[in-house]
Amino acid sequence: MVEECVDNNYPLSHIVYCDELFNIRGADQIWEKIKTHDRLIKISNKLYREISQLENPQGILAVAKFRLNSIDEILNKSNPFILLLDRLQDPGNMGTIIRTADAFSIDGIIISEGSVDVYNPKVVRSTMGSIFRMPLYFTRDLEKIIEELKDRHIKVYSTSLKGNKYIQDVNFRQPSALIIGNESRGVSKDLEKLADQLIKIPMSGEAESLNAAIASSIIMYEALRQRRQ
Repeated sequence: MVEECVDNNYPLSHIVYCDELFNIRGADQIWEKIKTHDRLIKISNKLYREISQLENPQGILAVAKFRLNSIDEILNKSNPFILLLDRLQDPGNMGTIIRTADAFSIDGIIISEGSVDVYNPKVVRSTMGSIFRMPLYFTRDLEKIIEELKDRHIKVYSTSLKGNKYIQDVNFRQPSALIIGNESRGVSKDLEKLADQLIKIPMSGEAESLNAAIASSIIMYEALRQRRQ
């Protein structure tokens, strides 16, 4: 994670390490990248283990600054594909969605109030570094954001079991935004009403629904597939 920060020029105020760092694979490579950092601090192995949250720490941690993006940074793309997360609660889901969005070249993620903190340690670790590359925007009013998206002629789609269109029949090649709902309650009724289209994933098995991270990953892949054509 620290190496991802350095590679992506993410602002780090401090890097802390102990001798255990040099016992991990790739230690020499990491050391070459951090050894000239302005605020590099060495501490004892004992102290490091006391402040680390991991059972098997790697001997290095960093203090990173929050990077707050403006909505215009996310929207000012010629043909954006954006995720809107409505009160997503599970840290694993949040981290997986951020990581997958990075893999599929999503332009940004707008996160509603009431969602899990994206800087929760479990979220940060599960993104595997993608949190340092994916533009994130936080809002207290997702309804207002959706209205702004529509004013910019961005089509807004909502996942729903009541959806009347399968994802392969949706035109994701145009500017698009996808609403992903809460794990247990789905997308709120008010947001569903604002969506241009309710969509769903075709399924032939017995399961009625999919995990939020898996569902969003499938739709992101379909969007990427269409856009590459």
